[in-house]
Amino acid sequence: MDRVKTTFVAVVTVAVASVVLVVINRSSAPDPEPVAAPSATTPAPSASASASGPWWVGTWAVAVQRASTTFEDRTLRQIVSTTIGGTSARLRLANQFGTEPLTVRNVHVARSTGGSNVDTRTDRAVTFGGTGEITIPAGGAAVSDPVEFEVPALGNVAISFHLPGTSGAATIHGLANRDNYVAGGDQAAGGSLSGARKAGSYYFLAGLDVVNDRAAGSLVAFGASITDGYGTTFGANRGWPQLLARRIADSGRTVGVLNTGISGNKLTREGSGESATTRFQRDVLHQPGVRWVIISDTALNDLGDPDPPPPAELTAALQQLVALAQGSGITVLCSTLTPYQGAGYWNESGERGRTAYNDFVRSPDSGCDGVLDQAAITQDQATPSRFAGTYDSGDHLHPNEAGLKAIADAVDLSIFD
Repeated sequence: MDRVKTTFVAVVTVAVASVVLVVINRSSAPDPEPVAAPSATTPAPSASASASGPWWVGTWAVAVQRASTTFEDRTLRQIVSTTIGGTSARLRLANQFGTEPLTVRNVHVARSTGGSNVDTRTDRAVTFGGTGEITIPAGGAAVSDPVEFEVPALGNVAISFHLPGTSGAATIHGLANRDNYVAGGDQAAGGSLSGARKAGSYYFLAGLDVVNDRAAGSLVAFGASITDGYGTTFGANRGWPQLLARRIADSGRTVGVLNTGISGNKLTREGSGESATTRFQRDVLHQPGVRWVIISDTALNDLGDPDPPPPAELTAALQQLVALAQGSGITVLCSTLTPYQGAGYWNESGERGRTAYNDFVRSPDSGCDGVLDQAAITQDQATPSRFAGTYDSGDHLHPNEAGLKAIADAVDLSIFD
């Protein structure tokens, strides 16, 4: 029997978002990934591959985590909110933290019509290596075959599949911030689900990619709970990455925005999810079509530890990520850390660490291609260690939706030209 109440730990008492104020031009970004028949049981390849023809670009993604949730003979229907549209689609499934092989069958993609319902006229079966079933080894991932499917821009797509056996420990993304659905038996092709229960995470699902010949590439928002959307209106897509995606679309540009924030994530240490330095390659460098990354708020969670790392350790870790991304031709935008005085774990030592980190990000020594001075955007001008009242969610750690909008609005969209 499935245990849908996921036992995953999210240290949501620490986080920050990020966006761009200053941009330094760099030379070339990687070509997005050419369309090809993928290997069914390997992770999505790096976006640095080049060839003539159309490209795979991510329109939606999450970072994956370990959990103890298991399923047996269940249909999962999960709703994803796209950023750009496309004429073809493919799915990326994940069993990275699984304890045993995962069999997935009868996979479908369709437009969501609300709740657990889909428009069956848009429904398409998805295959892996030409078959309707795949077994993903523990620690592995899978990329589907391309499927002709009109992916809507800024729309909701339902991804459904049947888990015929016992799944073993699930690979998840803990905070979906919307309803997903679990139902008994194989109902993956149904227009609605009978006896469905709601679930608040994503399970075994890592990404949705599209072919769009107008796409310039994808931007990865990489961070912790403010990036992840913690505390925003449920199901409303009001996190700063989603707001930024809408701004980009309204400007006439075609750029996928992929949110790989994890609530409670840390830069240098394992916390909620693997450390940012450990997961950076999978969650940024291997995203299809990636050309830009915003490195956001994970370091603030390190500063909240009872025994936090010294600022020099945090800035060295940031430099490591910057070098890795730039080595792949990705433009790197670094964020300062937002104020958090008044939050439960704030202390003067942590504040000194935040100040030192922010000074480094603003300096040429950081190596960042651009700086999002998120601290300057959200701080109280009289007391910079605190949020401005108009941007404080009330926990003195996360900005409210007005603050998130201010962050998204601060991005200079010319970086995507």
